Parts: sequence; structure tokens; C-alpha cells
Amino acid sequence: MSRSLKGSEGCQALPDEIEYRILAHTISREKDVPGMTYVITNPCIGQKDASCVDVCPVDCIHPGPGEAEFEAAEQLYINPDECIDCGACEPACPVTAIFEESAVPDEWKQYIKINADFFK
Repeated sequence: MSRSLKGSEGCQALPDEIEYRILAHTISREKDVPGMTYVITNPCIGQKDASCVDVCPVDCIHPGPGEAEFEAAEQLYINPDECIDCGACEPACPVTAIFEESAVPDEWKQYIKINADFFK
């Protein structure tokens, strides 16, 4: 199986670890097994730096720059059905707004639902 990042022309093939995570994510979704995802929380409100969008290999963070909803959105959101739990977004965030779902601070747990609800 060979994929390229975000389907870009001339883009390098995905590293094996990312390729594995995509495959594991696909299988777990087909079996209706809930997967762990990353969540964007409070510090993103009003920031929308979008560094996370640039590094996401599966383009699961929205709305990104260039999308119609970007200007109006209060923050960015990670689609839990598309996130492959690669973790590339977490260190890219300059305001430390992104956490693995199990590590979201208690005061921001509501952002797990907020992220998921954005995509309903």
C-alpha cells in the first residue's frame, strides 16, 4: 500500500509508522472499534495558528486556511473519525492546545465532545 501526504503531487511516500496507523485506523473503524484520537482544546480559541493542519498526514483538522468556515470558526477541530493518532499535530501546536484524548486536562474534557460535534 503506497500513499502520499494529502494526495499532493510529487509528495514523499508516508513513513511506515504512519502507513501502519492508517491501516489500523481503517480496520478498527470497519469493526466499529472506537479509536483514540487527539483533541484541540481551549488555548486554540482565537489563535487558529494552523501549524497542526500543515503537519497532519490525513488532513483531519478543520477548518483549515482556505476553507470557507476558517474565518468564522472560533478554533480548529480534529475529526475523531479521521484522526489516525499519529501525534504529528501535538508538537506542532504553538499554544499547547492539542492533547491525546486520554490526556486532556480535566478542565478541558468538554472539548472531546466539542471536537466530535463539529463534524456532525
